[in-house]
Amino acid sequence: MRVLIVGSGLAGLECALTAHELGHDVTILTKGQLADSATAWAQGGVAVALGPDDSPALHAADTMRASANLAVPSAVDVLVSDGPDIVRELTERGAHFDRASDGELARGREAAHSVARVIHAGGDATGREIERALIAAIRSTTVTVVEHTALLDLILHDGRVTGVTTLSDAGEAGRWSADAVVLATGGAGMLYPFTTNPAVATGDGLAAALRAGAATSDLEFVQFHPTALAGAAGALISEAVRGDGAVLRNAAGERFMLTVHPDAELAPRDVVARAVARQMAADRAPAWLDATALRPAPDNAAYLAERFPTIDRLCRANGIDWSRAWVPVTPAAHYIMGGVDTDSDGRTTLPGLWAVGEVARTGVHGANRLASNSLLEAAVFARRAARSLDIPAPSGRSLRGTHHTPEPAGARTWRREDLQNIMWHAAGLERSEDGLREADAQIAHWAEQTFTPSTVHELEDRNLLDVARAVVRAALGRRESVGAHYRVDDEAARTDANRRPEAHHV
Repeated sequence: MRVLIVGSGLAGLECALTAHELGHDVTILTKGQLADSATAWAQGGVAVALGPDDSPALHAADTMRASANLAVPSAVDVLVSDGPDIVRELTERGAHFDRASDGELARGREAAHSVARVIHAGGDATGREIERALIAAIRSTTVTVVEHTALLDLILHDGRVTGVTTLSDAGEAGRWSADAVVLATGGAGMLYPFTTNPAVATGDGLAAALRAGAATSDLEFVQFHPTALAGAAGALISEAVRGDGAVLRNAAGERFMLTVHPDAELAPRDVVARAVARQMAADRAPAWLDATALRPAPDNAAYLAERFPTIDRLCRANGIDWSRAWVPVTPAAHYIMGGVDTDSDGRTTLPGLWAVGEVARTGVHGANRLASNSLLEAAVFARRAARSLDIPAPSGRSLRGTHHTPEPAGARTWRREDLQNIMWHAAGLERSEDGLREADAQIAHWAEQTFTPSTVHELEDRNLLDVARAVVRAALGRRESVGAHYRVDDEAARTDANRRPEAHHV
């Protein structure tokens, strides 16, 4: 069976390896080089129930609670149950995870986890180590790898996906046929001017799926990481730092999270991110991450360099000795919880099309992703997708798909930066009906200025516009605040209702 996998992060590589082992003829298409993906940027670890104080049931409970109970329980059960086995497989594929002094996998705790269950590699280089191992494994196989080839659109024949069209860095069009197409194209962090994502995260697979008519869900749920290094594009300060005891302070030096949530710095990400943003607005300055007391001086510098080598180099490259000084931090777009609807085997609503990794909406994240569940999700569902490629879809699944590519209608008047600014202010950490409607009208106007992309950058802009429109409309459709989707007008409505005398009788 000819299998075409678009994307080369953890999800794409794991799917390719498993499909190859099952005897399929596998080709990977990737927009940049094979190693260009968000996986390598993942400082956090893999959440998995391995310790004697943990269990898949407890991991599932934490996942559901973080999701605002909007995650799909059956999908969460798959995620946490398959977790231990997928970690063993990644180890067998050559990934070296950090070990404790007793030789067992070292486990750390991150926000909204009830126990320490997050395993790491190289301290804060987990994604990079997993990617290294999987790329080495891919290089030892006959899997075909085609680099510098961007996804243009899905090819549909009689309602079934039969391949893709592509655009090369040189502007050359391509056409690829396959028995099965797997989207592993990652997220869309470049929708926003401040993001922890790499530049390749432009929603390419999601946009192509939207244009082809695939069902999508939960696009309003965009997770913002609370602690990106202020002034350094894409520079993440991992949640594991707070898990080790670092605290957030305002301009006066006060720990402001103590009055926001019982779990303080280890509250769910949406809570911490909004609190940081509000504190920044009040102070008119960045918030501060204080890791100066994780170990007694002078041992703290050595500890931070060993435990968080990537972050240590990052801070010092920006002139910060974080063993003695606070780090300026700001929220940044991090992860999109929604995506292309799939079942527990990665099948979408379009026959012939699977989706894995961040581009997929498996149902395990709900309104707010639990820290370090993303690498786990990518590996677990990628393997399941590969194992289902030649298995007929269950009867009764809803199938649809009408492909539409607009005709060119002249030059456009907008730039990517214009779109990003609108998304940050209207569909960022806090949203309102008025702001979202204004953004929807402006994006709709820009969408009328259709154009045929002749470069990969133009293609990315078209994809970002398509995804932005879907995100904004999903946000308009959900009027209540829940998880990462925070409607300030909903908050105002609750406040007004509580002030009315009759509110207590409702």
